[in-house]
Amino acid sequence: MSDRITITGIHAFGFHGVYDHERINGQDFFVDVVLELNLSKASKSDALKDTVDYGRVCDIIIEAIAGPPSALIEKLAGDIGEELLKAFKSVKKVLVTVHKPGAPVDAQVLDIAVTVERTR
Repeated sequence: MSDRITITGIHAFGFHGVYDHERINGQDFFVDVVLELNLSKASKSDALKDTVDYGRVCDIIIEAIAGPPSALIEKLAGDIGEELLKAFKSVKKVLVTVHKPGAPVDAQVLDIAVTVERTR
């Protein structure tokens, strides 16, 4: 399948992390998502019902970021992927990248990110 919907830089504040200070103070998280599905019907009908509602995708991701904390962004990414597959039956594969630019590491980095792929 070659049809994709890509949304990048979905932002929310969350409390994910291994350390107490991450769960107390929180930090910014950003998510990129790629949804693979057949868009041939939507490309002809021009109807929202024949594609995926991008706003709803963003809402699901923001809810996950702002929701109950996970220790690992690997878990957060996996949960988001599973939730998107559950919410959108037409999606065959989803790639979710969670960015944690404020990750507490002993190096100067621009970003730390994890990408997971989930399929039906």
